[in-house]
Amino acid sequence: MFKWQKLGKVFTPQEVTDRSWLKEFAQAPASLLFDDFVRIYFSCRPPADANGQYVSYSAFVDLDRADLFRLRRVAEQPILALGGLGEFDEFGTYPVSAIRNGDELRLYYAGWTRCESVPFNVAIGVASSRDGGETFSKLGSGPVLSYSPDEPFVLSGPKIRRFNDLWYLWYIAGRKWKLVDGRAEPVYKIRMATSRDGIHWNKLNRDLIESRIEEDEAQASPDVFYANGRYHMFFCYRYSSHYRGKENGYRIGYASSSNLTDWQRDDARAGIDVSEEGWDAEMISYPHVFEVDGTTYLAYLGNQVGRHGFGLAALDGKLE
Repeated sequence: MFKWQKLGKVFTPQEVTDRSWLKEFAQAPASLLFDDFVRIYFSCRPPADANGQYVSYSAFVDLDRADLFRLRRVAEQPILALGGLGEFDEFGTYPVSAIRNGDELRLYYAGWTRCESVPFNVAIGVASSRDGGETFSKLGSGPVLSYSPDEPFVLSGPKIRRFNDLWYLWYIAGRKWKLVDGRAEPVYKIRMATSRDGIHWNKLNRDLIESRIEEDEAQASPDVFYANGRYHMFFCYRYSSHYRGKENGYRIGYASSSNLTDWQRDDARAGIDVSEEGWDAEMISYPHVFEVDGTTYLAYLGNQVGRHGFGLAALDGKLE
């Protein structure tokens, strides 16, 4: 069993007062290490419009590498523009995952569009940065991973990794929409695709993680890394209905693999759960594992899926 020591909430978007597009939410933290700071990318929202509709932008905060609770900088503008009229990312970019590729930075992101019969649809796009990850330019107006006969809607949650000179993209794919009290709720499962160039992808076309709490369990945020001869995945999961409170809300799960395609789920090993009180007492979700100077950290969201920011936990011991 892993043992994570909760360190507290690191960033609260409500404390940022001079950016109209960043009013609440700091969702899906994703790290990028620099010489003297750690950049955490996340997704945020301005207030809802007159019709109660949101858009989502992506941004970053820079944390001092020697003290991750010392905030050095908040992005002055969104890192990526929203799409044009009718494009797949017209209404939001959330979540994002960044990786270095030679002298560029690649950003894989989920682009959101609004729908009529259901609230939204999502596909995965890619963008590139030549200014050290301050801003990104899209490789095109359309997604690199989109709907297909086997994955008909909601491709989201990209997590990009490279192992053995091959690109791996873990993501979620929608399996169904369920009507719950007159509201359409999505059910999605964790999947994977591989690529030689990070642009053209081959989908595995099957769910990776078995459901545990119910058949329609929704899974998200598959974060994969290699340590001590095995691949490890932290992810989050929830019930398909009434999940916005504590009882059915998000929790963090764990699985391991020797070959990246066959995974053994063992949530008891995840080593982190909701707190008795406070900002993460109702739910914890969107885990992201990263290492800084010999310490392994877990960034994660608390109540209301990150409406009030993200926090950190530190691993007691080693990954194995």
